[in-house]
Amino acid sequence: MGDNILALPDFIREKTTIWDFLKNDATPLVLYGMGNGADIVISQLEKIGRKPSEIIASDDFVRGQLFHGYKVKKLSQVEEELGDFIVLICFGTQIDSVIENIKSIARKHKTYVAYVPVFGENIMTENFLLENIDDIIKARNLFKDELSLKAFDCCLNFYIFGKLFYLFDCESEKDEVFENILKLKNNESYLDLGAYRGDTIEEFLKYSNGNYSHITALEPDKKTFTKLLDYGENLENACLLNKGIWNREEVLYFENRCARGSSLSGEIKGKKALPVEVTTVDALDREFDFTYIKADVEGAEKEMLMGSLETLKKGKAKWNIAVYHRTEDFFRLPLLIHSINPNYSFYMRHHKYVPFWDTNIYCVPEEL
Repeated sequence: MGDNILALPDFIREKTTIWDFLKNDATPLVLYGMGNGADIVISQLEKIGRKPSEIIASDDFVRGQLFHGYKVKKLSQVEEELGDFIVLICFGTQIDSVIENIKSIARKHKTYVAYVPVFGENIMTENFLLENIDDIIKARNLFKDELSLKAFDCCLNFYIFGKLFYLFDCESEKDEVFENILKLKNNESYLDLGAYRGDTIEEFLKYSNGNYSHITALEPDKKTFTKLLDYGENLENACLLNKGIWNREEVLYFENRCARGSSLSGEIKGKKALPVEVTTVDALDREFDFTYIKADVEGAEKEMLMGSLETLKKGKAKWNIAVYHRTEDFFRLPLLIHSINPNYSFYMRHHKYVPFWDTNIYCVPEEL
């Protein structure tokens, strides 16, 4: 890489990107995974003049299938055929046994995650890093505690090179977040954006000891929403809505791809895209006066915040926001919130996941 990146702050430990490394290294590449993530990695590799030598999957998933013209193999088969190679992880997991398998592979072979975003086209190239370094530094300065700075630095360096230890070096338990940062009380009014089947409502009930003022939960996918209704049929003071969240109230299209990439859009993009009503945090907050808001909205976090200006300025609610869907989210979303209301305190945590998913910022009013 150029001299400019060598002069970057010390918290940027990686001085070359994984893409530059792979471009200049002739070691055979083996992709582990065969989903949407692998599709994007193969496309990126083509741009730097590389292609995989083989594609592998976990032993239980190998059934002679083809992926991009490659016969998917077991690791042991590839080890016999290739000998030395680099493994690129191309899928996401938080399952302990799968993570242990990744660690086992990494003990035998150079193993990285060739990071590509869930949404958007921005990848942590040298140009992207240099173009955004000022904002990255400004965002980092918003975080005060050591765990947040560690998570921020690991996130950035992981995006640059994809070394696994950055993931494992900064994992935090949810207990720590709820006990030390969010500190839920017995009368919270909770807004769950991207409620899925009720798993984060269950999390909220756990940490609020089942005592709350009101729960409002949104889930845009119709099939998933039926599961949410089943989960919440006995909940008291709960409003469950088959809606998405956006920066204004209208009808958009939601495409559930059952993996990376489920999203809202203003146009029909695929056969699974269905119309769905979207609303804003501000419209909901006027009715329910939220004190705790969780948002994991599949890449629409910026639009969600732009529809939350009144709520943010009021500064009453604690926020739990996913910042891993787009490459820029981990620095641009904190800066956006701070520009709207500078009286929030910011924290970042990465919870167990490969790659750097389940990474959130937690924003609380300073008096808390």
